[in-house]
Amino acid sequence: MKEDFEFPNKIPVFPLSNFIIFPNTNVPLNIFEPRYIQMIDDCMKGNRLIGIVQPKKTGDLKKPNLYDVGCVGKITSFNETDDGRYLIVINGICRYKIIEELINDKLYRECKINFDNYTNDLNKVKQEEIKFSNFKSIFNEIKILFKKQGYLINWKDLEKQNLDQIINTLSMASPFSLEEKQILLEANTLSERNKKLEEILKIYSVDNFENKTLQ
Repeated sequence: MKEDFEFPNKIPVFPLSNFIIFPNTNVPLNIFEPRYIQMIDDCMKGNRLIGIVQPKKTGDLKKPNLYDVGCVGKITSFNETDDGRYLIVINGICRYKIIEELINDKLYRECKINFDNYTNDLNKVKQEEIKFSNFKSIFNEIKILFKKQGYLINWKDLEKQNLDQIINTLSMASPFSLEEKQILLEANTLSERNKKLEEILKIYSVDNFENKTLQ
């Protein structure tokens, strides 16, 4: 358990379509919109925590509805460019569920959240038993899908990671729909995520790896 992590009851949220992060993954972000510049400024003065979450296809264009589950990340690297953009790196910590959106006078959105369903994200001691041999067929199908969709990935470097890191990295980087990525994000355990990943790939495989969405 990460002893130094204090569960916040509210966080600023950064809605990113077709983009998810998992605990113990690092992602770079290029920040340029005024509302998110303000968000980063405020975060850097505090706990540096941001809630990455996917927007739904419903609601107002400028303020779409949000999925209930996202992942909190901490800003671990910050650089400002000459033209005023922020280049940051976020490290995923723990998934959360949105309870309600809060009314504020800021340019960005904030939500009340809880971590009740995902506290195991912080537990590094207990590792799930998934053998790479059980994942090999899925891994090969993902390679075919990525090649078909024109996605480039360093497979040799990826194979050096732990299996949980491989599954989470491929879930994040995959050319899946936002609905499919949300299914993978909300899978409570690594075993469940592996199973959902297999189900999604079967749908693509049946259609010769063309785009089909698992609902």
